Amino acid sequence: MDNERTSLTRRLRQLPSVDRLLSEEAAPELIATYGHNQTVNALRETLDEIRDEVRAGAHMPHPAAMVDRARAHLEAHLAPTLRPVVNATGVIIHTNLGRAPLSSATRAAMEGVSRGYSTLEYDLRAGQRGHRTVHAERLLCQLTGAEAALVVNNNAGAVLLGLTGTAQGRGVIISRGQLVEIGGGFRVPDVMAQSGARLIEVGTTNRTHLRDYETALEVQEDAALILRAHHSNFRLVGFTAEPDLGDLVTLGTQHGLPVMDDLGSGALLDTTPFGLMHEPMVQESVAAGAALVCFSGDKLLGGPQAGIIVGQARYVDPLKRHPLARALRADKLCLVGLQATLLHYLKEEATGHVPVWRMIATSTPEIEKRARAWRCTLREDGIPAEIGGGESTVGGGSLPGETLPTKLVALPAAHPDRLAAALRAADPPVVARIEEDRVVLDPRTVLLEQERELLRVVATTWAAGTEPPKS
Repeated sequence: MDNERTSLTRRLRQLPSVDRLLSEEAAPELIATYGHNQTVNALRETLDEIRDEVRAGAHMPHPAAMVDRARAHLEAHLAPTLRPVVNATGVIIHTNLGRAPLSSATRAAMEGVSRGYSTLEYDLRAGQRGHRTVHAERLLCQLTGAEAALVVNNNAGAVLLGLTGTAQGRGVIISRGQLVEIGGGFRVPDVMAQSGARLIEVGTTNRTHLRDYETALEVQEDAALILRAHHSNFRLVGFTAEPDLGDLVTLGTQHGLPVMDDLGSGALLDTTPFGLMHEPMVQESVAAGAALVCFSGDKLLGGPQAGIIVGQARYVDPLKRHPLARALRADKLCLVGLQATLLHYLKEEATGHVPVWRMIATSTPEIEKRARAWRCTLREDGIPAEIGGGESTVGGGSLPGETLPTKLVALPAAHPDRLAAALRAADPPVVARIEEDRVVLDPRTVLLEQERELLRVVATTWAAGTEPPKS
């Protein structure tokens, strides 16, 4: 036992110092890449691990191998957690994958403003301080027919601001069938409570009539607002009824109450020409007389994350001055990106330039052509890829239950879950889906500039085997 202890002590003394490892040939590169302090910390962490391993009976690695282990630590610890991925799932507005990809013009506009200073709150003509609320407002009004517009950081913020600024301390009438919860725990009743407004439920889960609103107005003296919330991510079918927005506006006008319409996704184009059910359009809500219309910038609009409020100036303009507006305000990248995205609609080029709409508008024959090209390339690499029919979905709380026909490239594998995991672990990560024990790739949601990388990742992952790397 004493001999073993003496031998272990002798071996542990052979561990090099941090300074000794810093003299290795690869160390200066680590310092240049990650900085001196981070490199030293990684070397110390590596030495602590090796010390424990030697005590457990492992062999002492060479100092160069220790530096390589320190490099692996640095790469793992300092790798960004927010990374680009290839979306091969067929879900166009994929909430978990960042929702809407941006057009090249939108990215260029955001990159241009990020380089230096900008006119975020500066009036060039007057040579004095301006207001960030003017950015994108003119374009939004021109596109929707609204009198005024305001951009905040997301649609939950838009709804919260609208309720707080219009109905704080008073009642808000809404159908029970519209008390929705969407992704991330956004619940209409909770947001209403946070705004300080009082919830007034009318009707039943599946059927609410105009007379239900009328009855509530007769007994609720402190009502300040009628709220309509789009179902967004679910659909009521069967024995159902809800008043039209126009009827709610007429009723509200009779009682001196504004109507706020929370559209959620917020389409500016009609979805029916693409074989989808009709998604309520912002222009329709404005034309129907809604005082405030709230919707997202990064769903069917196809722009950066934003919450947009459009409507009548006497209701929108006070929200711009509300104290909560500063906490929810959009930054310069959001505003300039939104401007660039809106220009695609004004120039009537959205289906060709806004990725979300380009994906929706892509025909099945076009997708099949891409799928066949992928199959050809993959088979040349020895991968038995197949083509089959399938469905793409819009996603993002839009058009619940609606799908678009597509063509899928299927990768038969003994362990599809392992293959899918290996694809996600690649660089860039490829996110696919599994159907009928096969990994399938949907070309509809893969950007054209990502095709080459996708095929490379699939080929190298297949060649390396389908076991995912150890974490």
